[in-house]
Amino acid sequence: MHEWALAEAVIKTSIEIAEKEGLAQVTEVTVKIGNLQQVERPILRFALSQLRPSRFKDAKFRIFTAKTTLKCRVCGNTWVFNKNSLDKETVEAIHFVPEVAHTYIKCPKCGSPDFEIEQGRGIWLETIKGVK
Repeated sequence: MHEWALAEAVIKTSIEIAEKEGLAQVTEVTVKIGNLQQVERPILRFALSQLRPSRFKDAKFRIFTAKTTLKCRVCGNTWVFNKNSLDKETVEAIHFVPEVAHTYIKCPKCGSPDFEIEQGRGIWLETIKGVK
């Protein structure tokens, strides 16, 4: 499950930032996940709770989903990715390998699979709060 690998990366990066900022305790970590990433939030939340170091013992992990905006390279149309418009097998394929999205998603205006992901791809740390 890639949620565990993502949780490890979030914890590792959060530790690096906490050390850089001189935080003795981390009280809150806000994570944003692009909708195209399709991370299973309960699994990610569980993994974060299991991997947290002592400096994070009371930290709240806030997890939000960011819209994914796609732009067609052929006609210039911009649209918001909606996984509810896809069948279950397609959603599952994109969940495990988001790079295959071009195989399944087409521009709703011209039907081209040639699009770029303008925003909402991946996972990133939005904020880290703590006590020095």
